[in-house]
Amino acid sequence: MTDWRNVAADRYPTALPQLDAYVELLTTLGVERGLIGPREADRLWERHILNCAVVADLTPGFVPEESPVVDVGTGAGLPGLVWAIGRPDLHGGLVESMQRRVAVRKVAVEQLELSDRVEVVRGRAEDLVGEVVGDVVTARAVAPMGRLLGWLAPLTVAGGSLVVLKGQKVADELTEAAPELAAIKAGSVQVHICGEGWLDEPTNVVQIQDFDPTGLVVAGKRGKPRGAGNRGR
Repeated sequence: MTDWRNVAADRYPTALPQLDAYVELLTTLGVERGLIGPREADRLWERHILNCAVVADLTPGFVPEESPVVDVGTGAGLPGLVWAIGRPDLHGGLVESMQRRVAVRKVAVEQLELSDRVEVVRGRAEDLVGEVVGDVVTARAVAPMGRLLGWLAPLTVAGGSLVVLKGQKVADELTEAAPELAAIKAGSVQVHICGEGWLDEPTNVVQIQDFDPTGLVVAGKRGKPRGAGNRGR
């Protein structure tokens, strides 16, 4: 049986202390507050930590250096917190509407000493247009692709990209999301597989570029990145 923590130690040695602290937090407070199920505690490294971390590797480059990143529906902090731990150059916001999840995320950000780069934002994505915006906007296990596009695209800067972590039915979801993809005039929609050859369950990533972020705007006006402005961007 693979020791996935050892795999993480080999691939992300400098991030391991913070990843250990994060996993400890998830297996205690995260389970207690219902952010993850008790059964998930034993497979956090493979199914959640590494599943997210591999997407933010500098190769293949889905998340450019020093990008303001917005993670919508962050829940247990996946993938946003994992990316912030593994990539000290990244900064941005974790968007979550449920107060109990927001409270745990704030504890995590403080304990992991990420407060200078990561802001926890309580609210629904559709209500934050103009307040929260990123070069890269991401989500994992939040909603079907069509609905997700309506939440993510308006939070993206012009010229930015969506990097969405999806399951095995990603092709079906993209087919069903054809009207929303047309609405944002998506010029590039690509599905990538990350971690193939070393993860038992590689990560499916949908990368959407060259689109009109205003095509599905439902409210508000566009603005500056929260959680990133103090970095001078």
